[in-house]
Amino acid sequence: MIIHTTEMQTINSFSRLEFLKEVYSIIWMLVPILTLVLGITLGVLVIVWLEREISAGIQQRIGPEYAGPLGILQALADGTKLLFKENLLPSRGDTRLFSIGPSIAVISILLSYSVIPFSYHFILADLSIGVFLWIAISSLAPVGLLISGYASNNKYSFLGGLRAAAQSISYEIPLTLCVLSISLRATRLSTVDIVEAQSKYGFWGWNLWRQPIGFIVFLISSLAECERLPFDLPEAEEELVAGYQTEYSGIKFGLFYVASYLNLLVSSLFVTVLYLGGWDLSIPYIFVPEFFDINKRSKIFATIIGIFITLIKTYLFVFIAIATRWTLPRLRMDQLLNLGWKFLLPISLGNLLLTTSSQLLSL
Repeated sequence: MIIHTTEMQTINSFSRLEFLKEVYSIIWMLVPILTLVLGITLGVLVIVWLEREISAGIQQRIGPEYAGPLGILQALADGTKLLFKENLLPSRGDTRLFSIGPSIAVISILLSYSVIPFSYHFILADLSIGVFLWIAISSLAPVGLLISGYASNNKYSFLGGLRAAAQSISYEIPLTLCVLSISLRATRLSTVDIVEAQSKYGFWGWNLWRQPIGFIVFLISSLAECERLPFDLPEAEEELVAGYQTEYSGIKFGLFYVASYLNLLVSSLFVTVLYLGGWDLSIPYIFVPEFFDINKRSKIFATIIGIFITLIKTYLFVFIAIATRWTLPRLRMDQLLNLGWKFLLPISLGNLLLTTSSQLLSL
């Protein structure tokens, strides 16, 4: 069978075109992921800068001021310093688990961002089980901390890992019950559907007003899940040196540092989505009618405004978490577990029963 030169050229050009289409589809698939990662990185840098500025204001001292304008590049300078530091390994520890632990902690939190709607249909993966996927994935982070504590072959590190696991189990249950109450009201588990269910009724339709008990329990449980003061028992400096990260240095220590702020940001975003109407502003049209006309006409403008509104609400709760850290003293371990099991768990169960009863009566 003889194939002419023109036919060969046609076949080659066709195969080249198919290859280019595949490359283009892969690049187009990676664009939203890389955009999200870049946005998260910037968000974490802003949180680190805000924490230093707010803590300086609370303690009446001068915060970072030399690295960039207003010290905004200080977090970047610290990250660069950690990147170039020597990576030490414990001589009698498990080096493979020692390296895997920080990665599990960071990756499990990063995956949670995939189900967060930053604006209307501006979401990486709008899944029908969005909120429970977040709870399932985020529960893997304490496993990474426990692995790190065990692999360090250090009693302080192991105690910190055990505390992280105990704290996570204690506060995940009330957190899940609060999310279940929200999903009962919205009759959906998708994060986008939960926001849209709130936006139907405007400002007073936010779950903050419909689920005030659940909101308080969710806020306390979120702070405990982030392991921030007054719930930072796993890394209590006065008791455990630095807890599960005692033996870590260099970039691995930096990963724990990043994981802490990633967790704070994702928790604040979920507070916004579940209780504050997400991207919904809910301002009556009579105040700024021209603004809403533009918002209706342009989808891109509406998306940008939605992202802006979501971030404003999110950083409000970041501010509350930072102010709480520098205001309240640390709890003891028994007080922390008592608060989770004896107070928040019964309250969240009662809230779930009330929500279920009201939903049944409204049928």
